[in-house]
Amino acid sequence: MTKLTAASKDGTAIAYERAGTGPAVVLVGGGLTDRSENGPLVPALAEHFTVLNYDRRGRGASGDAAAYDVGREVEDIDALIATAGGTAHLYGVSSGGALALEAAAAGSAVGKVAVYEVPYNLAPDWPEAWKSYTDEVDRAIVAGDRGAAFEAFLRVTGTAEEDIAGMRSAPFWSDLEAMAHTLRYDAACLGTGPPPIDRLATIRQPVLVLTGDERPLGAARWVLALDEAGDAIATAIPGAERETLVGQGHVADPDAVAARLLGFFRA
Repeated sequence: MTKLTAASKDGTAIAYERAGTGPAVVLVGGGLTDRSENGPLVPALAEHFTVLNYDRRGRGASGDAAAYDVGREVEDIDALIATAGGTAHLYGVSSGGALALEAAAAGSAVGKVAVYEVPYNLAPDWPEAWKSYTDEVDRAIVAGDRGAAFEAFLRVTGTAEEDIAGMRSAPFWSDLEAMAHTLRYDAACLGTGPPPIDRLATIRQPVLVLTGDERPLGAARWVLALDEAGDAIATAIPGAERETLVGQGHVADPDAVAARLLGFFRA
């Protein structure tokens, strides 16, 4: 696998790894992680595709800019597509799925799009709860308190206070704090909380909407909302396919995901 850098339109350096040959597939990661999240998918996909697995801006080895806009992240994807020859399929997981759909809606040179468990939420009270969360994150980041920003994320995802206290003393807490500013980026990709039906309806590329079926007893409300959100996404996009991966949770087995992506992208 070759480690490379692409220059986005605003000059931000986007770090990525490239493997395989054939049509291009760009892997778009979710929140609070770097390209290692999608790394396990690369070997299987690279047998048939040129795979570009990248660090979203502000994460890993990629650069960042003072001001954020979802459009800049779409331009990052465009820069990667350009390096791959001018067109590519996209696979986005969690909030990265929302970004992949935004790129398709924005007119990026995308072939097919597959997304897994995009965390939109159709609950009537979710927009208010989501705005409260994003406001809290904004205040914390402006104040330079990345720990408080990450705590806000943990609370909105249903983490108990005693678990938050325990995580603060864990050795990985500093790594999470280092990427906490990107919580605002993921929040922007997800908009006001529910799926942007009108915008999704403009997508004309073939789209595969995936979720898992592991919803354990006592799961957080955002987890329980994923199936309904997946249904809404697929209904909004003309001709979209909707499937459930059996035995998979929000962090899915890469072999199960890779097998379905190969079938979809090669069809």
